[in-house]
Amino acid sequence: MTRLSVEMLAADAPPPITSAGHAQLGIAVLVGIAVIVLLITKFKLHAFLALTIGSLALGAVAGAPLDKAITSFTTGLGTTVAGVGVLIALGAILGRLLADSGGADQIVDTILAKAGGRTMPWAMVLIASVIGLPLFFEVGIVLLIPVVLMVAKRGNYSLMRIGVPALAGLSVMHGLIPPHPGPLVAIDAVKANLGVTLALGILVAVPTVVVAGPLFSKVAARWVDVPAPDRMLPQRASEELQRRPGFGATLATVLLPVVLMLAKALVDIVVDDPTDMNQRVFDIIGSPLIALLAAVIVGFFTLGRPAGFSKERLQQTVDKGLMPIAGILLIVGAGGGFKQTLIDSGVGQMILDISKSWSIPALLLAWLIAVAIRLATGSATVATVSAAGLVAPLAAGMSTTHTALLVLAIGAGSLFFSHVNDAGFWLVKEYFGLSVGQTVKTWSVMETIISVVAGGLVLLLSLVI
Repeated sequence: MTRLSVEMLAADAPPPITSAGHAQLGIAVLVGIAVIVLLITKFKLHAFLALTIGSLALGAVAGAPLDKAITSFTTGLGTTVAGVGVLIALGAILGRLLADSGGADQIVDTILAKAGGRTMPWAMVLIASVIGLPLFFEVGIVLLIPVVLMVAKRGNYSLMRIGVPALAGLSVMHGLIPPHPGPLVAIDAVKANLGVTLALGILVAVPTVVVAGPLFSKVAARWVDVPAPDRMLPQRASEELQRRPGFGATLATVLLPVVLMLAKALVDIVVDDPTDMNQRVFDIIGSPLIALLAAVIVGFFTLGRPAGFSKERLQQTVDKGLMPIAGILLIVGAGGGFKQTLIDSGVGQMILDISKSWSIPALLLAWLIAVAIRLATGSATVATVSAAGLVAPLAAGMSTTHTALLVLAIGAGSLFFSHVNDAGFWLVKEYFGLSVGQTVKTWSVMETIISVVAGGLVLLLSLVI
């Protein structure tokens, strides 16, 4: 970013709600994050409440008037939910429809029928990546764990050899690929092009998931050799269904929003004329809202009808999909409120001022900030939302591709070393029947590999595009 763009940005930015210096602001950030960490880990408080209290603590230490700190938090919460709330809801509906109709099982069974032996870890990556596109990470784990355990049990495979690739596929989708909440919020915060971010995200995701999945699983299986726990072999949800959707129709439905968003990005690059009718059409159908809405509506016919769903059953599926996301929406929104409090207190400008004297590239700085927040809070989504708000000023003057890479750098950093303050850590530990030490050796190391490899690829791409 040029000095001119920095000065223009500073001139256009509203005045901060506090007059604190850099030292006080730095202490305020540490206190705010420490409060969030303590409330989540020590007192087991819900992340929404922890983020709310942490935001107010940050504002208080920074010397901001309480009313202005509250306004900053609520403004950030409202803006974030307004930007991604509907998209999260549509993604949840599509994910529930995929699970309830048996479409997810159909994809899994079809791929597994054609895989075996040494190809099984690669099949698990493929399954997790496809299934993980429309699903939240926690939902994806719950959906795929029965498959992982059954494959390991029936095929006499090492649990880590099968489980790690599946977890890697889910985690990479969660951190790097929209329409997952984290990437969507980051795209909105730094004003990145969604289609370009999606295309570059896939480019980064493929080699990352190969290294962290099938390749690392060989090492993980030697480090931790445990059998699939019998107690965690639940019944598959679709066994009660008499029919299931076809593989082709299910796959096409899952990939429809991705194809539409990528088509929009391609047309924008090729045509590059806002008045052109073709570009305007693709700008509409390739927008995240329309792309996901189209997938949901198509899914009613390609997933619900073959499964024999009545109108009432479809309504129940939509309700079931929406109910669990209340907590996710509130956490994402509170993360946006925390981000806005950081910005309005002057922390964003402080980082901008400090980084001007450093010789650290903006993408690396974004990755490091996301890493720090991830380690402190345990939440990849909170790390993404907060880091995106902090480094958003650095996007001024960046090209379209480099702004997209900024989003991916944040996403990569947000996955670094999941440990005991991360809900995903405990999900993996309990489902796989591991000890804390075994979970660190497998899950935590895998997450770190994803973060480092993806971050390195983002920096490499920034040198060539």
